[in-house]
Parts: sequence; structure tokens; C-alpha cells
Amino acid sequence: MSSMAPELKFTTFEEIDEIYSTLNKTFRSGKTKPIAFRKVQILQLAYLVQDNLERFKEAFAIDLGRPSQEAVFLELNPTISDCKIAYDKVDKWARTEKAPFNIKFAAFRPVIRKEPKGIVLSISPFNYPVWLALGPIIGAIAAGNCVVLKPSELTPAISGLIAELIPKYMDNDVVRVVLGGVPETTKLMEYQWGHVLYTGNGRVGRLIGVAAAKTLSPISLELGGKSPVVIDAKCDFKIAARRIMWGRCVNAGQTCIAPDYVLVPRSSEDAFIKALKDAHDEFYPSGAINTPDLSHIVNITHFHRLKDLLDSTSGTIAFGGQTDESRKFIAPTVVKGVKDGDSLMNDEIFGPILPIMPVDDVDAAIAYINAHDHPLALYCFSSDAAFKNKVFDNTQSGAAVANDVLIHGGTDGLPFGGIGPSGSGYQTRSFSFDMFTHLRSSLDSPGWIDNILGGRFPPYTSGKLASLKRFGVTLPPRPRVSANGHSLSNGGAAPNGSSS
Repeated sequence: MSSMAPELKFTTFEEIDEIYSTLNKTFRSGKTKPIAFRKVQILQLAYLVQDNLERFKEAFAIDLGRPSQEAVFLELNPTISDCKIAYDKVDKWARTEKAPFNIKFAAFRPVIRKEPKGIVLSISPFNYPVWLALGPIIGAIAAGNCVVLKPSELTPAISGLIAELIPKYMDNDVVRVVLGGVPETTKLMEYQWGHVLYTGNGRVGRLIGVAAAKTLSPISLELGGKSPVVIDAKCDFKIAARRIMWGRCVNAGQTCIAPDYVLVPRSSEDAFIKALKDAHDEFYPSGAINTPDLSHIVNITHFHRLKDLLDSTSGTIAFGGQTDESRKFIAPTVVKGVKDGDSLMNDEIFGPILPIMPVDDVDAAIAYINAHDHPLALYCFSSDAAFKNKVFDNTQSGAAVANDVLIHGGTDGLPFGGIGPSGSGYQTRSFSFDMFTHLRSSLDSPGWIDNILGGRFPPYTSGKLASLKRFGVTLPPRPRVSANGHSLSNGGAAPNGSSS
């Protein structure tokens, strides 16, 4: 197996112009709209992955040192599965829907048409370079769009393989790949898009958002952030530690919804760290340095960023901490006694380092979470429903998950997305279809309706106004207490004449 990543041949600006022009002509032709055509493309995408599993495994090993089992479980199988879900359900997803029945508007036969947005752009990241690259394509094609994919230049083996295979399996007038870095992405953002999906960090997300605003291109952002774990002192430490340790170590911690730090009761910190160490030793019996079951960091820049965080922490390394620049390797590391303002607590870590922050109680944990940006995921380990509800009801996050980590991203029927600084919009499976779909309101007004709605036409008269009152509504009785909790007086009027 080759250990050298290939050099990507970046797409030229002239080629990008040609790609946009070609896809625009294709979409205008209506080629992508028939459901049968969409299903063929979705199925072809599934076979693109299935036929080339070994090549993808090799590419994962080159770019990320990813163990084959992780590559299959985290990305390859889920991508094929998502294709199958879309193939089976696209007929239902794309079906025109009747508006909810309302006697006042039934005669208009109101419906919601599910229509493609046009040419859409997906800019995907390095950390899940297959699932987060091909997954949005599934939804975009299912919705009837043409798609440009800009995969990460930081995973050249995988991005190059995708760029090679897309033209062999997919309609080249419908799906195209643009290879490149900042200049090529900047060029792409000069165009108007039916929709833009960017998956990556918040710094670049802001730039993408500004660029999209210039062309009024709608945008979804999947950004990440510091996803906390709240530990109930009464939870099963062994189960919690195994799941958290897996979530922090899988893909070398380079996962946007990985547990980023743990908030644990002060009196339980040592016991929980011991449970984490036991899980670590179970996972890597020959030691982290020698195991074949850990990925490496994507590049030297990110390696040094992580090493600098470790070197600067004021916490104490409980176990781990070994690094090897030649392998871009950082051992799973747990740091205890971490405080607010520590180097490990400023930004998303995106590596196999887990800070443990002791807190006095669950209220202190909630206060800390709420004092910082809303995370992409929030995890809570507890068997107490009241404890879980307290954490979830008093915080905000993209997802709220009890007693496991990461799994929600692959769960059919759940949207995947952030809130505020961790992102906007939703994706995966039916939600990707929705993201790339325009809900087009439509109705068909009969001629006889003017016998009922004739009062809308000038000249206006009191008689016409009276005829239109049938389209009004009757409100329930006025509340006896206003929205701000004040008792209402003066015959039911709001205080000072304000609206209640």
C-alpha cells in the first residue's frame, strides 16, 4: 500500500466557468427533474462507493491513517445506506403536498410543490471526506438539482479518488467536482447558487457567509464547536467512559460532534478519570503508541496546533500526552483539573485530547455551558430523567444526546445541524432533501370564487367590507394575566393601553 498522497491537479478558473455554464444549461433543460432519473443517479452513487471500497480504505489510510474498520463503520457503509434510503423514499419526499384543510381556502386547491433549487454547491471538510462529501450530493440529486462538490484539499488521496470516480459513475452534466484551495473556493463563491452548504470551521464559515450574501445565495453552515459532556455522579462510569473515550479517540478526535470536554462533579473527578483510563487500556492493550487502531492528525499544521495546546495547558495530564511529529501522531490524552480560560477551553480541540473540568454541581455545569457558544452537540450521562431534563431544558445545542456520543449523526429520521455559532440549517437524508428543495406555494382559483370574494375589488363599500368579515376570526377570551405576568384591569384592557 502506498503511503504517499497524490498531488491534486487543481481545477482552473476557466474550467470552473465551463462547469457552471454546463450545469446551468442542464438544469434549464429539465433533465434532472424526473424521479426516475434522480433514482438512477442515487443508485450510481451507491455503487461508486460499493465498487471501490478497497480503494477508499487505502485512501483513508494515506490521508488520515484511518483504520479500515473505522472507515467502513463511520463513512463507507453510512454513505451506501443513505443512498438506499433516498432511493427508496425519494418518490414520497418529492410528492406535491396538499395544504392543510381550511374551509375558507379549500376551493383554491392549495398545494406545496417540491421543486429543486437549481445548481447547488457543497464545500466539504477533511475529517469525514466521504460521508460529508457524498452525503449532501445524495440529497441534492434526490431534490432534482445539479451539484458542484468542492472537497477538501487536505485529504488529497480521497478527494482525488472522488474526482476520478464521479465522472465514471455519475452524469457529468449533472454532478461535477472542483479541486482546489482558497483561490478556487473564492472563485466558486462569485457565482449565484441555488443553495450553498459549507461544512467546516467558524472562521471560514463567516467568510463563506459574507461571500454568499453578495450574490443572495441561500446558505447552510455546519460548523462544530466545543461539545460538552455532563456527568451525573450516579451514572454508570464504565459505560460512560467507554463511550466517551471512543467518541474522543475515533478518527483521532477529528469529529465535529466529538465530546470536547467533560464537566464532572468535583468529588467524582478521580473516579471518572480511572474509568477513562480503564477504557483506554481496554481499547489499546498494547499501548496507544503501538496500536494500529488509531488515526493520525491530518497534517503537520494541525499536529503542532494540538501539541501547543497540550504544552500550554495549566491542567495535569492524567494519562497519554505522547506525540510523534514524524507520524503526525498524538496519543489519546486526558487532562484533569482544567479551569475556565485554559488553553484547552478556548476553541474546539479537534484532536484526541479530553479536558476534565470539575464542577460543584449540575447547576454550575449548566452555567458554564450557557456562558459559551452554543455547541453542535451536548451529551449527558445519567439514568435520572430529571437530571437529563434539567440539563437539556436549560441549555441550547444542535443536538441533545443522553448516554451515548456521535451516534445521532447517523440516525435516520434525526436532523443534523447546529444553532447559532455551531451552524444553521439541517442535513442528512430527508433533511438534506429538504435543504436543497424549494417549497413552492401553488393554488388554482376558480372563476366562481368572485361571487364570494368580490368584496376585495374596488370601489370599496361598507357592504363589501361586511361580506369579507366571514374570512375573519374570533379570538379566545383575553388572558386575565398579561404576557409579562401583570394582572389586567380596566375591563380587560392591557395596562397603559398597551397590547397584551
